[in-house]
Amino acid sequence: MTQDVVVITRVVETLPDGFDVILEAAASEGVRNMAMLADQWASGGQRFDEPGALFAALVDGDLAGVGGVTVETGAGEPAMRMWRLYVLPMFRRFGVGRRLAGAMMQQGFQAAPLLTVNAGASDAAAPFWDAMGFSRTDAVTGATHALRL
Repeated sequence: MTQDVVVITRVVETLPDGFDVILEAAASEGVRNMAMLADQWASGGQRFDEPGALFAALVDGDLAGVGGVTVETGAGEPAMRMWRLYVLPMFRRFGVGRRLAGAMMQQGFQAAPLLTVNAGASDAAAPFWDAMGFSRTDAVTGATHALRL
């Protein structure tokens, strides 16, 4: 598989088909962010409204991962927050996460010059965001990393 077969789409009305597989896989890894996404989506508490967005990564039509971006409220300046990035284990190391993060970052930078993320969901999160160009920070409450345009 190459990055060329990864299609990134925007999630608007309902969580994408196959989300139940992602929910189960994340839970089996001890990653809670997909359960939080499902709960907050169902309650309407987090829908990734404009200028934010929730994205799905599809590989050959199958859901491979999700991730979103919303307005960051704790930065003290215009900023966007990266949220709920998760890629199914079988699709890791093929660029799916990078493609999702790239879509999230593009959306975020259209709205603000600063992006934040909390990379505490898994041991792999901090090195991933480091590789995406983010720097570790404690300047924004609840964020572990930030990237300025």
